[in-house]
Amino acid sequence: MEFHTSKKLMADDVKVALVDVDETVCFYPNERKYDQAEPNLENIAKINKLYNEGWRILYWTARGGSDRSKAEGRCYYDFTWNQLESWGCKFHDLSTGSKGDYQKPPNDLIIDDKAKRIEEI
Repeated sequence: MEFHTSKKLMADDVKVALVDVDETVCFYPNERKYDQAEPNLENIAKINKLYNEGWRILYWTARGGSDRSKAEGRCYYDFTWNQLESWGCKFHDLSTGSKGDYQKPPNDLIIDDKAKRIEEI
């Protein structure tokens, strides 16, 4: 097998951001039910700014990805897509735990409430 030089940033010459949904662009006032999520307009504006600057925005969430959700046939893809649009989110694609491209795509930035840099561990 012959290897090529991989770029550290800008896969395919387009900056790509993977963005989580829950506790990143929305929060829950009480129970953590997706239909009760409240958008965080300040965070959404930050992501939309990246979009406007030419970044490819992929919302990448685990919604519907638990074994229980899968066993019960729960798929939140269409609901989440519509929810993001209703909040004014600008994006190119969505992947949920039950539908979409689950494989980690090439990216330049991951925005997630659970992320840590290796130096923080």
